[in-house]
Order: sequence, then C-alpha cells, then structure tokens
Amino acid sequence: MSQFRALAGILRGHSMRWLRGHTAGTGRSPSDPRRGCSSRAPEPSLMNCGSSYVEEMYYAWLEDPKNVHASWDVFFRNAQASAPSGEVPETHPSSLLQGRAISQTPALAQKVVEDHLAVHTLIRAYQIRGHHVAQLDPLGILDADLDCFVPSDLITSIDRLAFYGLLESDLDKTFQLPATTFIGGSDTTLPLREIIRRLEMSYCGHIGVEFMFINNVEQCQWIRQKFETPGTMRFTNEEMRTLLGRMVRSTRFEDFLARKWSSEKRFGLEGCEVLIPALKTIIDKSSEAGIDSVIMGMPHRGRLNVLANVVRKDLDQIFCQFDPKLEAADEGSGDVKYHLGMYHERINRVTDKNITLSLMANPSHLEAVDPVVQGKAKAEQFYRGDDKGNKVMSILIHGDAAFAGQGVVYETFHLSELPSYTTHGTIHVVVNNQIGFTTDPRVARSSLYPTDVARVVNAPIFHVNADDPEAVMYVCKVAAEWRSTFNKDVVIDLVCYRRFGHNEMDEPMFTQPLMYKQIRRQEHVLKKYSDKLINEGVVTLQEFEEEVAKYDKICEEAYTSSKDEKILHIRHWLDSPWPDFFTAEGEPKSMTCPPTGLEEETLQHIGHTASSVPVQDFTIHPGVWRILRGRAEMMQKRVADWALGEYMAFGSLLKDGIHVRLSGQDVERGTFSHRHHVLHDQEVDKRFCVPMNHLWVNQAPYTVCNSSLSEYGVLGFELGFAMASPNALVCWEAQFGDFHNTAQCIIDQFISPGQAKWVRNNGIVLMLPHGMEGMGPEHSSARPERFLQMSKDDSDRYPEFPGDFEVQQLFDCNWIVVNCSTPANYFHVLRRQILLPFRKPLIIFTPKSLLRHPDARSSFDDMTTGTRFRRIMAEEGPASTRPEVVKRVIFCTGKVYYELIKERKQKDLENDIAIIRLEQISPFPFDLVKAEVEKYHHAQLIWCQEEHKNMGYYDYIRPRFLTVLSNRRPIWYVGRDPAAAPATGNKVTHQAELKRFLNTAFNLQAFEGRSF
Repeated sequence: MSQFRALAGILRGHSMRWLRGHTAGTGRSPSDPRRGCSSRAPEPSLMNCGSSYVEEMYYAWLEDPKNVHASWDVFFRNAQASAPSGEVPETHPSSLLQGRAISQTPALAQKVVEDHLAVHTLIRAYQIRGHHVAQLDPLGILDADLDCFVPSDLITSIDRLAFYGLLESDLDKTFQLPATTFIGGSDTTLPLREIIRRLEMSYCGHIGVEFMFINNVEQCQWIRQKFETPGTMRFTNEEMRTLLGRMVRSTRFEDFLARKWSSEKRFGLEGCEVLIPALKTIIDKSSEAGIDSVIMGMPHRGRLNVLANVVRKDLDQIFCQFDPKLEAADEGSGDVKYHLGMYHERINRVTDKNITLSLMANPSHLEAVDPVVQGKAKAEQFYRGDDKGNKVMSILIHGDAAFAGQGVVYETFHLSELPSYTTHGTIHVVVNNQIGFTTDPRVARSSLYPTDVARVVNAPIFHVNADDPEAVMYVCKVAAEWRSTFNKDVVIDLVCYRRFGHNEMDEPMFTQPLMYKQIRRQEHVLKKYSDKLINEGVVTLQEFEEEVAKYDKICEEAYTSSKDEKILHIRHWLDSPWPDFFTAEGEPKSMTCPPTGLEEETLQHIGHTASSVPVQDFTIHPGVWRILRGRAEMMQKRVADWALGEYMAFGSLLKDGIHVRLSGQDVERGTFSHRHHVLHDQEVDKRFCVPMNHLWVNQAPYTVCNSSLSEYGVLGFELGFAMASPNALVCWEAQFGDFHNTAQCIIDQFISPGQAKWVRNNGIVLMLPHGMEGMGPEHSSARPERFLQMSKDDSDRYPEFPGDFEVQQLFDCNWIVVNCSTPANYFHVLRRQILLPFRKPLIIFTPKSLLRHPDARSSFDDMTTGTRFRRIMAEEGPASTRPEVVKRVIFCTGKVYYELIKERKQKDLENDIAIIRLEQISPFPFDLVKAEVEKYHHAQLIWCQEEHKNMGYYDYIRPRFLTVLSNRRPIWYVGRDPAAAPATGNKVTHQAELKRFLNTAFNLQAFEGRSF
C-alpha cells in the first residue's frame, strides 16, 4: 500500500484541478472560507486522501474510465503512458482487472509515483534556486550570488537526472504538471525534456527570481504566472522602438558629458545605461494604474542622467552646472550638481496623463535619503486621502554596496508595513555595480546577494542582467504591476558594471585589473541592442542613426544656451516647492509673527477635553483616571503643566486646520507617562480613543504614533513628511534626548544645512528630553553643544535688523534651539512654529523631572490673548525692583533654574542675586541680553549650567555675551568640570557635583580678584 500513499502525496500537487471538478455543484469553491482562510495554510489539497482512496479510484478507473472524474482519467492515462515498456498491456484498462495484470498494478503505481514526485520536486527546485544559476553578469566573469557552486538539484546535464532517480529515457515521457506551475500554458502535460527547457528559460536565463520565501500562496502564484507562462516576455515593435530611443538618450547623454567635460567628476551611468528606460517603464506602468505622483531618491551615480531623461530637467540648466565661472546667488552654499534634486510636472507620453516627478536632493551619505523619500510620499498620500497608495508612490534607487552595508536600509524596510509609516509599496532599483568603490563584494557583505535585506519583509527580488534591455523592461513591468496589485515593496537588482570606475577621475585597474580588462572589451549595450533590432527588421540603420543625431543636436543646442547662464539659482532645483506659501520670488509673504496666545474660552474647551473621555462605555485604567482628574483640577485653578500646555498648543492648531503629527518611541503615552494622548479600553482589546481628534467639528486630523525602535530611519521619515506641506506641525520625540545620536546623519546632512544646500525650508520639530538628574551618562544629555555648534549666527557680530528683530533673526538662522522652562513658553514656541511666515527646524530640549515639578506650572494668564513666546525670562522678584544693588546676575537655561531659585531662597539672597533664563538659545537673543546686562550694569555676570564645562551651552553663549558687553566685562562659568562622559552614573557623585556648583553660584566672593 505504500505506493498508493506516495501517489496520494503526489496528487496533492494536482488538488486544485481536482477540486475545480469535484466541488462543482456543491456551492463551495477551493477558496471557500469554510475550508480555512489563513494565508499560511497550505494550498487546498486532498489532505485526507489516503492510500485506500487512491486505490479505489485507480481500480475504478481500470474497470471503466467513466467511473472517475475526467481529470483522474487524464492523470491515469498519462501515468500509464509514462510507465516502463512492457509493464502496461495494450488492451483496454478494464482487462487489467483480469488475471495476471492485477499483480503488475503495484509496480506500475510505484513507478508513476516516483517519477511524478521527481518531476514535481524538480519544478520546485527551479522555482526556489533557479536564480543561482541564472546568467546575470553582463561581463560573464562573476557570480551575482558570490557562489560558483551549482545547486545539485538543478538539472544542468544528463548526469544530474540521477539525482531525481530519472533516466535519460525519461526525458521524452509525458508528465502531469502540478497546479503550482504555469510552464505548460494551456497544456496540463509536457514531456520532461520540455519541462526542463521551459524551467531554464523561466528561471535560469537573464532573469533570476527570488520569491519562494514569501509565505503567501496567492502572491507566489502571481509571480509564477508572470515568469513561467510561455510567451509573456514579448514586446511589440513599437515597444522595442521606444526602448531603443530611451537607450539612445541615456547613452548619448553620458557620451556628451564625457566629450565636453572629460576632466570633471559626474558619476556617470556608463555600464548601467538601462537604468533610464527601466525607471521610465516603471513610471509608465504605474501611470497606467492611476499613479500621478512619484517621489524618487537615489545616490549620485546616474543622477544627472535621471534628472535629464526621467524627470526632464532642462538640459541647459544641467550643463551650466559645469561652468566654473558660474556665480552663486545669495541663497546659501549650494551643493555639487550630482546631489541636487528636482520637482517637475509633465505629461507622460505613453499614457497621456499628467504626472509629477520629484527627485529628492541627497548628500553623499548614500542611503540617507531612503526614509526621507518615504516620509514625503506618506505625507502626500495622507493629504490627498490616498490611503491605498493608488495615486502617490515612491521609487528608491540604490547602489549594491550601500544597500547591503548601510543600516538605514534595514530600518526603512521595517517601516514599510507599519500603519503610520507605510507608503503602500516602494519599488527599489539596485544598480548592482558588483563592486563598492574599490571594495570587492566578497569582503563587503556576508549575504549572497546585496538585496538579501529585502527578504525580511517578504519583498520579491528580481535579479536581471542589465545588458539585456528587454529582460530589464519586463522585470520593471512586473514590479510595477506587483506594487499596484499587492501594495508591497519589490526589488529590482540590475546586475551591471561601472565602465569608468567609482568616478571619471579614478583608476580602477589598481584594484580590479581582471574585471576592467573585460570591461574594456565589453561591447556597449546600445550597440548590441540596436544591432539586434536592425537585424530583426524592427528599425533600419538609418532610423537608428537619425535618432542618435536628433538627440546629439538637442544636447548641442542646450550646451550653447547654457553659456548664457551667469548665476547659479539653487531655487531652480527645489524638490519640495510650497507655491502657495511663498511669493513668486520665493520670499515670505510677510516678516511679522502675530501673538501666539489664545482666548481663554479656547483654552478651557481644550482643557476639558484633555481631562475627559469623549467616548461612551469606555473603561480606562485607574492611573489614567487620576491623571485626567489632575488635569480637571488644574483647569479649575487656571494653570497648566507641561502635558496640558502641549495639549493646548496642539489642539488650537488643529482648530485652525493645521495637521499635527507626533511620532517617536512610546510617544502615545509618553516615555515618562505624562502625555496619554491615546486611551486604551481596559476591557476590550484593541479599542482605543484619541481625545485630541474629538475637539472640534471639521478640525484637522491629529496623528500620534509610536514608532519602531529606530531613530535614523524614523527621523528621516518625519523630515520627509514635514517637506510635503508648510501647513503641518510635524514633531519627532526621542525617547531620551541623547538617543538622537543614532540619527546624527539626518541632523547633520539634512536638517541643519538643508536650506543652505538645497533651499529646502522645513519646519520639523525635534523634542529631546534633557536634564542632569542622576540617571547616568546615557539618559541625561541631549548634547545641546552639537546643535549650537552648527548654528550659523556670528558670535562676534552684533546683528542689526530692520523691522521686527526677533522675526528677522529667525529668518536669517538655519534652525532654532530652545530650552523652555515653563509650560506656557513651550505652548507658545509650538504655536509660533506655525504662525511664523517661514519654516525653520525647531530643536526643543524638553524636560523630564519638570513634567511633574510643582513649580513648573503656568497660569492661563501667560497663555491668553496677546501673550507670546518669551526668548528671555527676566528676573521678576525683589532683585528686579532695585537692579542697582544687585551684586550678581546668574544667567541660565532650563531645569537648573528651579534648583537655583530653591538654593537662593534657602540662602536668603533674593535681593542680592538676579536669575535670568535664556529660553531661546539660538539664534542668540542679543537685543534682550543687552537690555538685561545694561539694567544690572554694576553686577557680576555668571553663566550657570548643570552640564559639564566642555558640553552644554557655555562655549556658545560666552563669545556672544562678550560681543554684547563689547569685551568690557567678563561672564564667569559655574557648573560641572570638563569630562568625557556627559554625566556620572553614581547618584552620590551626582548630588555632590550639584551641591558644589550651587555653592559656587551663590558664593559672592567666588570670582573676586580673578583677572578677565
């Protein structure tokens, strides 16, 4: 009976066909929910098809073929046809029931089972591992998977048939095909020789497909159909002519740059010219599916070509970038030409539909742009109500070494399926140079392919030989269809080469001599493809030459026109314009900022919502009830703590139609359990309430979302989100302020210099919990010194501005750095961020212990109509009434203020010492500081901070104070001594340090006799 059990197993591969017949008339289909609905379940099969059942079916067929379903009849006839010679009588099957024939049935069945099992296993082996033997390297010298070993279960010679127990004579036998393959097309049976031939065509040619790790049957079947069905990879003459024209543009553009600027770096595309038609094909197919906005990100290789031939930037604007005499406009530092971005709306000539293309500017930190692109795409989808990604999509172009080596790629992939971060599928195109600068891939990655990181999100990976343009185009079509069908990521691995090394000035023969000897012999892909089409009669030689001459003429005319450009206008290279926000010249529509206070009625309304649950029959945690009751009590007293001040700022902006988005680790509750913007029902799983979205009728939406445990990727994402619209408050909060250091690349390369390099306005808000509270070196400092060092205001020049000093100074800075000490000032700075007539990044050092400090409360009087953000909080106690007798003025910022006023009160020095808080550190409030030091013109000046002397604010504020003082008076430092670590990990040491510098701050003789 074992042969029947084996036959039952092999029949599982045929179950889909069997079920189609045997479920007819039953009211059930193979996908009926009653058969199970888990995506992880095996395909519908004869799960209970035991050997006795198969035996009965077989004997019933032997008696009369009409006794079984037609599919079984076909199966048993094919099995009989493939049996060894002499084992099957030539008489009607029913005669086998008589006499000696019955004894031959087990041998026949066993051979049928073994052969069909072997063939089905063979088919699956090609589907799983065929890509390992695909002909992917255009140079023919490397294995794309870094492994020259051919899997032993793939048929590459007659000898390997033995691996499956098959003989050469079996090659001409016919086998029933399983439902998990489409190589037969309309045929359900094929000879083994033809099965192998079609499998090699599907999986071992110039395309290698990785997809069998995907745990979704429907998706796997979809991919099998696309690559296995005979005749699918065919192109019309018109499609081939279009492809050739695009190859001409891609190739001749690089040739033109090489002729005109042979000694310039341009990071050309030579060796992967197929990238241009590949991207255009993706855009064409996506446009057909309804996409009308595409946001792209890419490294420098090929960027100029993409700008010219995909985004369609004017060629003269590109060529003028090579002019060394081009003068910069007064718009910032600018950037090298192969880092610039672009935004362009045009007609897609294939679909005749409008499409907007945006290529994001990117620094040399190759993959840093990935999350930025995703964030901008998500924002556009959000504002357009495109909750399925049917209108807006993203394309990311990568280099192979960076794709495998840089962690932000992994972080970005892990955002792809998260509800608040998904862009509903990104098409990743890897320009696989098979080398990273001079580093061989064998020492650059541990994975077989550079694309293996994509497997973590079950993204299919299509490897393709970049010297086969038609194969590339087919893969691109399939990728675009995959994205529009399943709204999931997909990867195209263009296996190519670099014709001229890392850049045009580099000598690759130093390190890769054999590869570059082959590259020098390598025929250009345009020549190969044009010859092919000419030989096939698709185009004539004359037509091809005319196409080349036509594009060369376009380049020459643009080159002549480019010489008229005398000034570099970076504004022409904007990747995220805000046309309704600025004037036609790109300037703010005004240079004033109105007061940021609110009517008390509005404050009361927001406060009452913040202290209640606006949903019926909702059970919340007792601890949360206590917090809500505490808010209600504050409302009665007309005061706000930090969380309530934030609530009122956010809520008021929502009323005005400003979308507010708060993202970061644990932001919904708040790291320090103070926020609770999302309430969870304690009795019903996954039922939650966001009271902020119940404030007003027709309010803007509030998005608060816990992020993955990522800083680099998530901050880049939020930065991209903030680029999409100026009418949104986009905030990222670090779990602890010092955790921003793993996102330092985004801060250094995008946020701080973004406007100077790319004229890119951005109003993103970074909330960084900061304060020395004995929590150790990794939970104390948000490293304010780093942000202040990158602030561009001049420490040695007292600024003079016409009009509103505060607004003009903010307009001139690269970002704003604040350390608010009261909830009211926090409330105002958030509102000011939107009410300003321009956008600048805002860095807020937020508190930890002050979240619940009894003195860190603000009266509604500090938040009502007419009030605004206070850059400095002057002394308001007894010392301010008699400034002439004040002996010392202590300037400080943030939490240390509360420790200072407590110590001053204990020492009874409230008449002798004034304490002034700098709430806005950068740009430095020169005007207000000047007024304060002149008010206390006899007093000794102290800067007190809780951070170590080589950290914090001192190195930033000291030269600016001296500029205000015209170097006539000193300002002394009080705080912790210089150190390597930002804080001690010992509580006793922490308290001792605090006591020591507080004693110094109030020791009026501490600096007497010291020279300035």
